Amino acid sequence: MIEAVFWDFGGVFTGSPFYHLENYARSLGTTNERLLEHVFGRYEANGDHPWHRLERGEGTLADALEAAAEACRADGIEGFNFGGFFKAMTGTNSDERRELVVSKVRELNEAGIQQAIITNNAKEFGDMWRKLIPVDELFEAVVDSSAVGMRKPDLRIYQLALDQLGVSNPETSVFLDDFEPNVAAARQLGIHGILVEHDISDALAELDMVIASK
Repeated sequence: MIEAVFWDFGGVFTGSPFYHLENYARSLGTTNERLLEHVFGRYEANGDHPWHRLERGEGTLADALEAAAEACRADGIEGFNFGGFFKAMTGTNSDERRELVVSKVRELNEAGIQQAIITNNAKEFGDMWRKLIPVDELFEAVVDSSAVGMRKPDLRIYQLALDQLGVSNPETSVFLDDFEPNVAAARQLGIHGILVEHDISDALAELDMVIASK
């Protein structure tokens, strides 16, 4: 049986910045892909990029944003700023989407399935994202990259989440995320990985199928 479900936060309970910054990128005269590279670096890597350091709790949001602005300027992209970027990111949020996912979490809790969040996040965002859903009511654990000093797709962060819920067999768990390398990393440990794309309903339907098949 499936005994645990692990959820990413951004891109699952909210819209994904990986798919929905096109309009903001276009306003800067660049592409979504180039903008993401300048802000997040190679997101599947786990190196010394300022955003990677931020998500491991080793740097500040101000440092990461200044590095992103500098990278944009070096590429001939003018106008990048904190306000515009995060307005574009939060513009991907949807009450309907969030309510749909929270409803599924409640349903699984009632079925006796343990659940936790595994999120790459910044300390500065902690209060903001936790206000969007009743985190403590819904989840048994939150594995926040900035608190534990490691970030997806580092295999250790998934193992930590498994350990926190007492899951000894990863094959009895599921992980949902909007970034394919993060999902692929979970699969390396034997966790059932589900990629969340634009329509969250598809991922939730796949989750139901995985649970039903066990």
